[in-house]
Amino acid sequence: MLKIIRNFINGLVFGIIQVVPGISGGTIALVLGFYFDLLNVINNFFGNFKKNLVFIIPLIAGTITGLILFSSIIIYLLTHYSFPTMFFFMGLIAGTIPLISTKVFEKGKRPGISIFLLVIIPLAALIFMAILKMETTSPFKADEIYAGIDIPFMLLLFLAGILSAAALIIPGFSGSFILLLMGVYNIIVYSTSSLRLLPGNLSDLTLILNISKVLIPMGLGIIIGIIFMSRIIEKLLVSFPKQTYAVILGLIIGSLVVLFMEPIVYESGVSVTIILAGIFTFLTGSVLSYITGKRGI
Repeated sequence: MLKIIRNFINGLVFGIIQVVPGISGGTIALVLGFYFDLLNVINNFFGNFKKNLVFIIPLIAGTITGLILFSSIIIYLLTHYSFPTMFFFMGLIAGTIPLISTKVFEKGKRPGISIFLLVIIPLAALIFMAILKMETTSPFKADEIYAGIDIPFMLLLFLAGILSAAALIIPGFSGSFILLLMGVYNIIVYSTSSLRLLPGNLSDLTLILNISKVLIPMGLGIIIGIIFMSRIIEKLLVSFPKQTYAVILGLIIGSLVVLFMEPIVYESGVSVTIILAGIFTFLTGSVLSYITGKRGI
């Protein structure tokens, strides 16, 4: 029973993180200590069916709950307290860096140039993509957000699902950031948060249709992406562990730099008090991430 509760709580945090721009679900899975269990369950689901169900069902239930119940809260915090909120999540990312570094750089051994390149190249690639994407977020406008949904846009959502699934599996690779780059972040977050309105509006066919046109193609893309990417990552971690962790390290450092560049961090204003609050939340997130990450990395 304790495992079920723990997996539900892990899923809850995992779901909440998916709403935050720039935060990697894979990194949070590492921090919470269920990353490798998740890979194993996905890749060997029918090998131990009952045991895997006990793991995956509460995790999925927690993830969905986190998305539905907390997406609006995250939007509120990002709107009114964006600086300390984002700095807390930056701290969560920063806390994993020392832990993953131990997988890449061994004590007493000088790493080769190839290892440094495997860290630097993905780091630089993330920063380059962030520079290309000058505008990442815009205000949520309910009367405009569903305008223009057609077949090509739903195909874009399907592709976004596949790519964001890769971000769910690859630590340091942010699904929300990918959605921002593809221009579909707002509509997905708004549709997800709108799920809480369905129980009281089952007769509102327009609402149901709009939500379905967004979340169904997105969901299908996520399922396909998770199945394929989990197998690839597991094989890479087995065959090339140091090189794979080097790429992961570069992605995590890069995502941290990208977050500092995000306009959303500074949208609610910056003052001395806000900066001090941001430093506190950053340190809190870093310590929390480092302590809990020791059992998962």
